Amino acid sequence: MMTFAPSKRNMAHVNGPAKQPKSSKTSRHPKELLIEKAAALQCELRDASFALHMDEEDPLRTFREKFHYPKMKDLPFTDPELIVADEESVYLCGNSLGLEPKSTRHYVEKELNKWSKFGVCGHTEQLHPEGDLPWAFCDDPLTLLSAPIVGASEEEIGYMNGLTVNLHFLFVSFYVPTPQRYKIIMEAKAFPSDHYMVESQLRYHGYDPKDAMICMEPRQGEKTLRTQDIVDRIEKEGDSIALVFFSGVQYYTGQLFDMAAITQAGHKKGCIVGFDLAHAVGNVPLHLHAWDVDFAAWCTYKVRHNTTRIIQLLAATSSITQGFLGDLRLILLFCILYKPCELTIPFRKFFTMISR
Repeated sequence: MMTFAPSKRNMAHVNGPAKQPKSSKTSRHPKELLIEKAAALQCELRDASFALHMDEEDPLRTFREKFHYPKMKDLPFTDPELIVADEESVYLCGNSLGLEPKSTRHYVEKELNKWSKFGVCGHTEQLHPEGDLPWAFCDDPLTLLSAPIVGASEEEIGYMNGLTVNLHFLFVSFYVPTPQRYKIIMEAKAFPSDHYMVESQLRYHGYDPKDAMICMEPRQGEKTLRTQDIVDRIEKEGDSIALVFFSGVQYYTGQLFDMAAITQAGHKKGCIVGFDLAHAVGNVPLHLHAWDVDFAAWCTYKVRHNTTRIIQLLAATSSITQGFLGDLRLILLFCILYKPCELTIPFRKFFTMISR
């Protein structure tokens, strides 16, 4: 998973007023644009002719050929009488796991061959004439490639662990409650693992989630949260809120949260602001550095089409990352080179010491 932590802002908003980052620009809903397009073509939005026209205009239309699509006959729970066995499925599960790129097998076999030929030397030695990186440093070029996707600089991003593990790591450093400021505000139906993670962090610090978790729900009869309601709640209870933590895109409703506005509202009240971008990265435009987001974490196996369980990402804005990610890499290298039983300092305590 990947994480983000900022590098240039000095965290003054934690104890005092912060600069006011610009909110994201409002834009028209894509549905409105599509309706206009269909009208110009003198057809309906649901017409097959409109879909075919949009396919022809799509500059990424050839990318479909780069992925494997499960055949109907190979999928479980299908009725043979209702399907065309050799037909490719219509895959709408990219929010859970992206399709396998056709090039994946080549690259995996390449590394397996390197393992069989060179063994342990593959960790640290460049052994292929085409210049692939040793395994211990394989994440180095990935941060450069990921930076523009999330609107961050390379030094603000780190590849490591899994999503929930990274969120725990980030909360260790960014959730620093006091008797007066200890609450965490988030959406009521966040991804379950996020909800459990927040509960466990609160309990670790001795707080009851029933008191310390502010779980925002949509207004009665509505499906999504209004940005103004989030901002108003932060303004109302901000003096008791230590951390604002929302999804970038809500996994169940598909709501795209106004991260810039939420970040600005949180900083105005002296709160730390972070996001789980698992369903947002590669899906919507992100500008973490410009929005002044304190931290974020995301994965790469959904709409970015990397394999499940691939190493994930975290990030923090640059003034924080100068110590945060550098020290974190030292810990990870230490864990790679030495057996877990040789770690004599409790990991959580050690991480907390070096990351603050």
